[in-house]
Amino acid sequence: MRPKDLVRLWVDTFNRADAGALAALYHDDAVNHQVALDPVEGRAAIRAMFEREFAAAEMVCIVENIFEDGEVAILEWRDPLGLRGCGFFHVRDERIAFQRGYWDKLSFLRLHGLPVA
Repeated sequence: MRPKDLVRLWVDTFNRADAGALAALYHDDAVNHQVALDPVEGRAAIRAMFEREFAAAEMVCIVENIFEDGEVAILEWRDPLGLRGCGFFHVRDERIAFQRGYWDKLSFLRLHGLPVA
């Protein structure tokens, strides 16, 4: 599976809010770093992160573009509420080894009616 195919699968799984299936797309020692938050290390911690996030807000990822260069796929996305962002996925052996995401945390919290710290 090519990196951009894995990212398409990631988006489909994310949109089903299936934390377990999402976690299965990552290596055991993967890192997910959403730059608005601290990095999350390891598949179990990544699963727990998605479980918390899906419990806190209904999130939808609408693909605008997916680019691929070697082992890296880049996702440009938006959601129905107007939030936009991008993600970089380093894929090795058909699993995500490292993910970095860029989005506006303050806008996310406000759009979902969540408390602003």
